[in-house]
Amino acid sequence: MAGLKMEGPSAPALRRDPYEVLCVSRDSSDQEIKTAYRKLALKYHPDKNVSNPEASELFKEVAYSYSILSDPEKRRQYDNLGFEALAADGMDMEIDLSNLGTVNTVFAALFSKLGVPIKTTVSANVLEEALNGTVTVRPLPIGTSVSGKVEKQCAHFFSVTISDEQAESGIVVRVTSAAQSKFKLLYFEQDANGGYGLALQEDSEKTGKATSAGMYFLHFQVYRMDTTVNALVMAKDPEAAFFKRLEGLQPCEVSELKAGTHIFAVYGDNFFKPATYTIEALCAKSYEDTTHKLKDIEAQILRKRNELHQFETEYRKALARFQEVTNRYSQEKQAVDELLKQRDTIHSSFTVVRSIISAGGSGHFSNGSSSKVPSEDFKADSPGEDSSSDSKDKSSKKKWFNLNLKGSDKKL
Repeated sequence: MAGLKMEGPSAPALRRDPYEVLCVSRDSSDQEIKTAYRKLALKYHPDKNVSNPEASELFKEVAYSYSILSDPEKRRQYDNLGFEALAADGMDMEIDLSNLGTVNTVFAALFSKLGVPIKTTVSANVLEEALNGTVTVRPLPIGTSVSGKVEKQCAHFFSVTISDEQAESGIVVRVTSAAQSKFKLLYFEQDANGGYGLALQEDSEKTGKATSAGMYFLHFQVYRMDTTVNALVMAKDPEAAFFKRLEGLQPCEVSELKAGTHIFAVYGDNFFKPATYTIEALCAKSYEDTTHKLKDIEAQILRKRNELHQFETEYRKALARFQEVTNRYSQEKQAVDELLKQRDTIHSSFTVVRSIISAGGSGHFSNGSSSKVPSEDFKADSPGEDSSSDSKDKSSKKKWFNLNLKGSDKKL
């Protein structure tokens, strides 16, 4: 359950001193804090206290306190300035699906499908069995792989034994699932009572057409990519998603393993079905070039993250200026369109149109009228023409036309 964190708003309203909650002193070592957390987390785990709502709240308080004291920077900030120094927005929340009802499980699965990451805890039953040393452990020799299928909220345990030479070269343990199953890769430390305590966990991530998770013990700082960092905030703002994308690169707590036997496990984190997987343990000596590339690429990512912090400020200023000139453009375009429209209206008023007043039957000039005047009702006299002759011919033609059109028997 290492790394269990709670979101700021979900933190207890009346917050107690984290040292008091975990029953440790302010000068306690990291190991003492981790041991105290494990005991209290198991004591108040919802799996073991289904009918006790107070235990659930205490579980959250214990997890929240551990999220502060397990992080060196957050612990330093709290020691100096208390809770006010902690950035609540940066604290994630993990939920335990092992005791959820069907409706809540479907709800969580829906969010996962929509791209909102749901971080989950490891079942209390698995953790307790590991602490008691009652789990079945299968050997996983260096340079080999094992495939299997693990039920949801269950775990398969493996022991990896490494020599001094292999420990010096570095070790890599990876799990992949061609079926894109959801799982966790867990690393356990030997506990004082002979059992195993959870020290590290890596959630599977989609990589191409598979899901995978890996732990790299290479004697230099290796980072994990936590995609849940500010996930909900980023979903609302694609630009923020870009600038926050590299914020998920977080340092792993353990960078090397000593010679001896180490315990790993694959935990089925699917909502409804078992997780199929392949786990393999490798010695980095056979992958020297790849190891150097990993160290180099993570250094580049860290530099790029620092560059993005500065670039975001520049981008926000430029974006604000762009929005300002874009608004100005829209306003100016509207103003120009309106002026041209007024100009066209004025131009169209300079026109002469003839209309007929139907009541009097006589024609007259109308300035600006849009009435349509039939051409045969009026014809201007041209100089030199015999208007009487033309009128006579037109009259006779009109009568002849009307007689034929109406089929009348009247005399001309």
